[in-house]
Amino acid sequence: MSSNIRVITIAALFSCLFPGGLFAPSGLFAQTPADWVDPLIDTHESRWFYFNSASRPFGLVNLSPDTQTKGSWKSGYLYGDKSIRCFSHIHAWQLSGIPVMPIVGEMTGHQGMDVYQSEFSHDEETVEAGFHKVRLQKYDVTAELTSTVRTGFHRYTFPSTKDAYVLFDVGAVLAHGPTVEAEVSKISDREIAGMSLMGATSRRRKDTPVYFVAQFSQPFTAMGGWRDGKLEDVSGAIKGKDIGAYVRFETESETPVLMKVGISYTSIEGARKNIQAELPHWEFDQVATESKDAWNTRLSKIKIEGGTDAQKTKFYTDLWRSMLGRRIVSDADGTYCDMTTNERRVLNAPVDDEGNPVFNMHNFDAWWGSHWSLDILWPLVCPDVYSDICNTSVQMYENGGLIPRGPSGGNYTYVMIGDSAAPAITSAYAKGIRDFDYERALEGLVKNTGPNGGRYYGGYAEKPTPSVYKEYQEKGYVSWGNPLKGGHGNAVTSLTLYNAYHDWCIAQMAKDLGKNDIYEQFVSGAKNYRHVIWPEKQSAWVRESEGSWMKNFKPREMRFEQNGFCETSAAVTTFYVPHDPMGLAELLGGADAAAEKLNEQFEGSVEDRFHLRGRIHGNALVDYANQDGTGMAHYFNRIGYPWLSQKWVRAVQKATFSGSDPYSGYNGDEDQGQMGALSALMAIGLFQFDGGSGIDPKYDITAPIFDKVTLQLSSKYYGGSTVTIVTKNQAPDNVYIQSATWNGEPLNTCWISHNDLVQGGVLELTLGNEPNKSWGK
Repeated sequence: MSSNIRVITIAALFSCLFPGGLFAPSGLFAQTPADWVDPLIDTHESRWFYFNSASRPFGLVNLSPDTQTKGSWKSGYLYGDKSIRCFSHIHAWQLSGIPVMPIVGEMTGHQGMDVYQSEFSHDEETVEAGFHKVRLQKYDVTAELTSTVRTGFHRYTFPSTKDAYVLFDVGAVLAHGPTVEAEVSKISDREIAGMSLMGATSRRRKDTPVYFVAQFSQPFTAMGGWRDGKLEDVSGAIKGKDIGAYVRFETESETPVLMKVGISYTSIEGARKNIQAELPHWEFDQVATESKDAWNTRLSKIKIEGGTDAQKTKFYTDLWRSMLGRRIVSDADGTYCDMTTNERRVLNAPVDDEGNPVFNMHNFDAWWGSHWSLDILWPLVCPDVYSDICNTSVQMYENGGLIPRGPSGGNYTYVMIGDSAAPAITSAYAKGIRDFDYERALEGLVKNTGPNGGRYYGGYAEKPTPSVYKEYQEKGYVSWGNPLKGGHGNAVTSLTLYNAYHDWCIAQMAKDLGKNDIYEQFVSGAKNYRHVIWPEKQSAWVRESEGSWMKNFKPREMRFEQNGFCETSAAVTTFYVPHDPMGLAELLGGADAAAEKLNEQFEGSVEDRFHLRGRIHGNALVDYANQDGTGMAHYFNRIGYPWLSQKWVRAVQKATFSGSDPYSGYNGDEDQGQMGALSALMAIGLFQFDGGSGIDPKYDITAPIFDKVTLQLSSKYYGGSTVTIVTKNQAPDNVYIQSATWNGEPLNTCWISHNDLVQGGVLELTLGNEPNKSWGK
């Protein structure tokens, strides 16, 4: 029996003893939020940055085993694999680095991972938030992993032997591509240091170094290395392409070897300082406990009561996922690597009066679709980190002249298309997260919409496409035959819809700041979605250059993405008008016609569980396996049909996101916490169809799956202390809201203002199994 199964069994027993809530009386056998997290959920087809175990919230280091080490997809830790190839320290957006492996007996490091990898069993494995333990069967080595924010901490229990090794395969191919060169140097008989230069990729276009310092709890007896697959005498250092190094120990089975690996993107000295700042001792169990405590501090921002064990597991795993992928990249002292210009620079984040960094710099995939996930959840559970990421964006604007769409290792990456930083930053501002230079942020967002701005870079392009900018300015849409340079270049209708929404977001922030000239400039662009919705067809469509609608166009195609659309279909994208749902309804024949059309699409997607396997997004009617479709069920709320939002939100949450085993749970591209955040929001019954970027942002309300949800609000940003959502008549079939009160007063709308919510209070919902079509309409 695996340790994970043991935890679930204890949880089941606990629920029988204390069915009323998540926490036992007086803490007896209490399950903390971190105890409910299961990192193994949906790991059968991992993406490089997907699997995490020995990691802190948003940690620079996320140390974990790798069963596959080549490629960005189906790489990292895959549940069905039988062997571990290495333990590596970085699993991030376009970043990887520093693979290590403990072995015993013959030195085989130079023969590569195919040779020195070891079989393992899930029955001899413990996987938790912040901790991983596994036995390497080939070597009879028990490896335990935990971390601080910037340092990986290993504990290896070797058998008694004179030939225990730790390999540093720093020149190996790891994830996104080859290592250009690497180096390892002996500092003392307890410390080595080095660097791996990650080769540029089509997304991260500059070679990017990652530095490390490894310190050991006991002296090693020898150091060696290899080059081009052959062992090499190493007097004190080895450097070059296709190189690696090892250290050897004499071990006793009762005395583990401990290893601290500090990581930095700035320098070896930066890596050493990170160890000094975060891990000055050798108490492994203490660090593992502190890592769990760090997760509990974050996860306990939402306390749930009621629900099944599976629902609790999935909810806290969702919440955990939402705070993983957008990783810190600056050192403990605030230094960071900047590559926004032609030269690599090591710069410093601003510091406070005591010399401490004011914020951490972050690495992240594009904001594409985050207006329906992270932009909503983060202000409620981690507004401080949201602030850091806004500060990161402004800092990169200062450094390189553009607000980043998806930075990696200090590089601009231009991942996806559009201007998705706009709703991310404007949503933070709208919710009172303003401890960043929002005036400069607005300036940068406006610049991003210009001819040389980030908006007009196709996915991963090196240059913007001036002709697309010109046509959009002249016509208010982008036509077929005028593609962006780069990936998703033909997604002209999607780009038009994105631009319209992002123009609205910028206009709202400008209006609130009293910048009426900017407001007037962008508010008109918010209507441009009307140019690509064909009322006669009740659908988004593609325009030809002379203005006609494309002939022989089908709103669905059996392909990854339909021509004109970005990783989706016209059927899905028709409802991508977050900022003007009633305006869209008018184009579709009125609210009744719009609701009928969308309801039919949901009815037609039940068998597919509201997503398509194989990433055939172009054929979707409803698509909760990719970002563009993840607001569809909430559209009903905004056009007078809230009971249909209640029905379909619960149906999607159950069919698409309720899985809690290694073979289900997310069913698609879980882009650095976005699907986790969406699933968590559905579970607690809060959402924001417009992404929360309006001057008075509102939360759409649907029925939570729990009896009681308590949100702990940040005193730094909000006036209230807690928000409590209580459900009456909770039952699996009771998905419809019959009535509601807010702080004891009747609430007759299907939304609540953010400004009211964050003052604290109690939202009470009475549920039933039949819709009350008069409530919330």
